[in-house]
Amino acid sequence: MDAMSPFELDATLHQPIRTRIAAFLIARGEATFTELKKELAITDGNLESHIKKLRASGYLSKEKKMGASKRAQTVYSLTRDGQESFENYLETLKRILAVKF
Repeated sequence: MDAMSPFELDATLHQPIRTRIAAFLIARGEATFTELKKELAITDGNLESHIKKLRASGYLSKEKKMGASKRAQTVYSLTRDGQESFENYLETLKRILAVKF
């Protein structure tokens, strides 16, 4: 795989909803589908589409956990690759913003 240029943004994360999902999960650690949907104020289908793209990139994991209601809930979190990619994405934005035009 070719190395990215120092100013090339990760195409997976450079989509506003996916950026927001990653940022929310960096801050929270994990969240259910319902929590993400509420926080992002988007439809089920839209969220599902972005989750699929993040999972296909290896950035997002899902796990079934028992909730307070004794029902299993799907919980999402960033993988180590997802966390590193998000950090690299932020560093790339900083480099871009530091360039004097």
